[in-house]
Amino acid sequence: MVQAKKIAVYIVVVFILWTIIKTPKEAADLVEVGFEGISNAAQGVGEFMTELVT
Repeated sequence: MVQAKKIAVYIVVVFILWTIIKTPKEAADLVEVGFEGISNAAQGVGEFMTELVT
């Protein structure tokens, strides 16, 4: 089971590196979308906590 996880991680890392090397513009767009999603989620949690307190 541990071997399968290591292999899966290696495959994901190789895929990410391949994507960055082959299409850096598209890879940058994907990272931007990911950070926007994280930012929106954090903003939503902040608004929720603010509403809980008030």
